Amino acid sequence: MLQKPVNPVAIVGYGAYVPRYRLPGSEISRVWTDGNTKSPVREKAVPGLDEDTATMSVEAARNALARAQIDPRAIAAVWVGSESHPYAVKPTGTIVAEAIGATPATLAADWQFACKAGSEAIQAGIGMVGSGMAHYVLSIGMDTAQGRPGDALEYTAGAGGAAFLLGPANEGLALVQRSLSYVSDTTDFWRRQSTHYPSHAERFSGDPGYFGHVVPAAEQMMAAMGTSAADYDHVVFHQPNPKFPTRAMADLGFSAAQWKAGLLVSEIGNTYAGSALIGLSAVLDVAQAGQRILVVTYGSGAGSDAFDLLTSDALPAAQLAAPRTRDYIARRVPIDYAQYVRLRRKLATH
Repeated sequence: MLQKPVNPVAIVGYGAYVPRYRLPGSEISRVWTDGNTKSPVREKAVPGLDEDTATMSVEAARNALARAQIDPRAIAAVWVGSESHPYAVKPTGTIVAEAIGATPATLAADWQFACKAGSEAIQAGIGMVGSGMAHYVLSIGMDTAQGRPGDALEYTAGAGGAAFLLGPANEGLALVQRSLSYVSDTTDFWRRQSTHYPSHAERFSGDPGYFGHVVPAAEQMMAAMGTSAADYDHVVFHQPNPKFPTRAMADLGFSAAQWKAGLLVSEIGNTYAGSALIGLSAVLDVAQAGQRILVVTYGSGAGSDAFDLLTSDALPAAQLAAPRTRDYIARRVPIDYAQYVRLRRKLATH
């Protein structure tokens, strides 16, 4: 379904966060296969002992507020999309809302749709702002590194994400020209409430999972907007690994120059709900005024959200108001597998 709000909506603030620790893919291979497995990513971001989805969301939200320059008490909703909320029963949204000073007169809630939980929150935020129910909505996609020890997911399961403050178009850094959602009941990745680590259907995850949703969502968006790949300055797709998004974008006619700024998976891993969104934040860090961006997320279960964005004259000045995404990526601290096990509490001590 293609959506256009009654009132124009824009991203009025954005911010990312990536933890500093990095685990090389070769280190995982060394431990589990004596170095005989080629890792799909160079390294992945790992949260520290004092970091989780809530704390990382607060950091990203503060960066978004710094760029928007608004009073947090004007935010009508604080929504956090994630696969790794710190509590099974207690919202992450209230923690973030309290920390940034948005309480008590605000909505707060958590969103769930695998890796597109964050873009689900953005879709809902566009609806609230576009209908006039809210002046500002804060939507966040954030996750910690999840993966069963030795499983293929462990090589790519990174940590980090981004926050987006949605508001009226006349205050915007990037206008939301259209959004689109495309879903089906396709099971390629799942985790039951009673289990600790997610499971996946291996090659089924590619097709009909990822490619069966990301590609048609992008095609439908471009058909509705009357555009082709050449009309976009930047493109960002969900990044479970380097192969999937580059293949999908190339098949659709996009070039490496168009996806270069937002393709981060080899440097920080798949940040799940933050994957495409942190790619978008990296693009907004370098985009110029008047540039067009296509974003397509993906969540197992399965579905995609697509967004056609147009940057404004206000973006270049806002880029300097908070740390850029690549500033976080650059402040890396390499760790080995033993340190990773400790940081992620993978070894039972009681």
